[in-house]
Amino acid sequence: MFEIRPAEEKDCELVLNFIKKLADYEKLLDQVTATVDDVRRELFGESVTAHAVIAYEDDTPVGFALYFHNFSTFLTRKGLYLEDIFIDPAYRGKGYGRALMRYLAALAVKEKCGRFEWVVLEWNTPAIGFYEKVGATVLPDWRLCRLTGEALERFAKGS
Repeated sequence: MFEIRPAEEKDCELVLNFIKKLADYEKLLDQVTATVDDVRRELFGESVTAHAVIAYEDDTPVGFALYFHNFSTFLTRKGLYLEDIFIDPAYRGKGYGRALMRYLAALAVKEKCGRFEWVVLEWNTPAIGFYEKVGATVLPDWRLCRLTGEALERFAKGS
């Protein structure tokens, strides 16, 4: 039996474990600084910034997706932005990734979002192929820009 459920506060450690597994897969584990308390604050605190859903096979958690709402000025509508999705390797090929994506797409439609968006690493050709199969357009002209750490601090101070 397969099901998808919204994460609950008791799932914070599980969500963090999935974040670490994803980071390990992407060879970025050294960049994970998140703690269980961070997950709890952002997903269930006073000012919720993101949401997570967990995929289960029987009672075994096999994957997760983390999302938040963004906004399109051109559409003047909120969008659903998929920050991360991960299925444990032992459970891949069963349609669980597709089911998570469909769950979020249905949520975007229900919430009248103008878009459902995410980014994918250039080297992740299996994911790119999967996303194209479900009908997504991989935008070739857009590049993600990021300010973090000291660069963010310097720019914010006007340096």
